[in-house]
Amino acid sequence: MTEAERLKRWRLVLGSEAEGSCGIGAGGLTGGDIEMDRALAALYRSDTDTRSGGLGGSAPKVARWLGDIRTYFPSSVVRVMQQDALERLNLQQMLLEPEMMQAVEADVHLVANLMSLSQIMPATTKETARLVVQKVVDELLRKLTNPIQQAVSGSLNRAVRNRRPRHNEIDWNRTIRANLRHYQAAYKTIIPETRIGYGRKRTALKNIILCVDQSGSMATSVVYASIFAAVLASMPALKTQMVVFDTAVVDLTELLQDPVDVLFGTQLGGGTDINKAMSYCQGLIRQPQETILVLISDLYEGGNNNELRKRVGSIVASGVQLVTLLALNDDGAPCFDRSNAAAFATLGSPAFACTPDQFPDLMAATLSRQDIGLWAAKAGLATTRGN
Repeated sequence: MTEAERLKRWRLVLGSEAEGSCGIGAGGLTGGDIEMDRALAALYRSDTDTRSGGLGGSAPKVARWLGDIRTYFPSSVVRVMQQDALERLNLQQMLLEPEMMQAVEADVHLVANLMSLSQIMPATTKETARLVVQKVVDELLRKLTNPIQQAVSGSLNRAVRNRRPRHNEIDWNRTIRANLRHYQAAYKTIIPETRIGYGRKRTALKNIILCVDQSGSMATSVVYASIFAAVLASMPALKTQMVVFDTAVVDLTELLQDPVDVLFGTQLGGGTDINKAMSYCQGLIRQPQETILVLISDLYEGGNNNELRKRVGSIVASGVQLVTLLALNDDGAPCFDRSNAAAFATLGSPAFACTPDQFPDLMAATLSRQDIGLWAAKAGLATTRGN
């Protein structure tokens, strides 16, 4: 990089106030550099900057700005600038305009913003927003479906021990390996003393309940949880249910065939009543020993906290595997109620945050009834400790 190029980049980073110190005058930027500078200045200009900037109040102007930053910056930078625009310039209202929806760079955080506004969107904008959400959902499904299906199927196959299979259920490879010692040389064949089957694939072997906090702080976790719930619901060996809550509880199980429907069925924001949600989920449990309850929440309880801890203890004592995730996203260390997290750990459900890439292995470990605290430690996840 030449000295001139280096100074030009510093000038773009620091803005017009740095023109003199960088040795670049008003005419020093040319061509695409000028447009890049305008796009940056519209968002990051300081109060003392004499340039006219800002994104104004019209959706077409915002859409043009979104198009500009996509032209001059890579997608990873575009997402950061979009998020900064939402926070610095209060562009939530702009998300209600179809023009912006068509220009925006879609990612999980944008989907979370759209979900928070879904109840007030005009019908024309909601149609465009749904296409944006569908695009993100499709990308996540391509990335996450195979890992979760392989991990879960592997654990279920290892767990199934069908020793009295029907003829069409026999796993011949495993059966032959298990009976090699019974080879009859005179007949040049194996007499299978033990027959091993695949199991009855149409029978639900495990019940999975995802109980997801939809308060504003859990927005991206709701997106990922919806994707995983839809994938798990597509597996015949599992009976999957999804419940979302704030101060109210909504069962979205019937929508799991389409994760976009699930996302538009959520209503991000509001308070939090975890005890009420856990009470509802407890009522769904029919076979405790075969049930996995995944609570995704930062554990800030707005309801009856003492009752919540008693209920958690009762659920764990009944034989249900209760997994507590403080977050299910890539956003870094979450804020959470440390007192409740410690209480949950004491009751037998250590709490920790989990990334989407780690969730398939977590489900595999849970289905095979591993010690989840030990699994989290091996995965490098910090877990809360009981008193």
